[in-house]
Amino acid sequence: MHLNHDTDAPAADPISFDDFLRVDIRIGTIVEAAPFPEARKPAFKLKIDFGPTIGVKKSSAQIVERYMLEELVGRQVAAVVNFPPRQIGKFLSEVLTLGFADAEGAVILFAPDRSVPNGSRLF
Repeated sequence: MHLNHDTDAPAADPISFDDFLRVDIRIGTIVEAAPFPEARKPAFKLKIDFGPTIGVKKSSAQIVERYMLEELVGRQVAAVVNFPPRQIGKFLSEVLTLGFADAEGAVILFAPDRSVPNGSRLF
């Protein structure tokens, strides 16, 4: 998936509220972070706990420019949990971890400013 870092881009075409509700964005806690040296673009392999209903899911995240592995475990992040899994090399990414580009184009993770239960859904 190509990330658009263009802050001057116009807003996307309007969608219905029902369309928005079809995208299932949940909060989870990173329980494991590992290097992903075989990725084409620098990335980490994450395991994220989304609570008892969704469970622990894997994600590849291109966040190596602003984060070190040691600081990721225990951090809450937002992710889309209902996209089909995506094969990235030999790694199966099950959720899309969400972030925004900073002024230099590096990805900054999207997370709540206070702790919320794993599995909480964005609304």
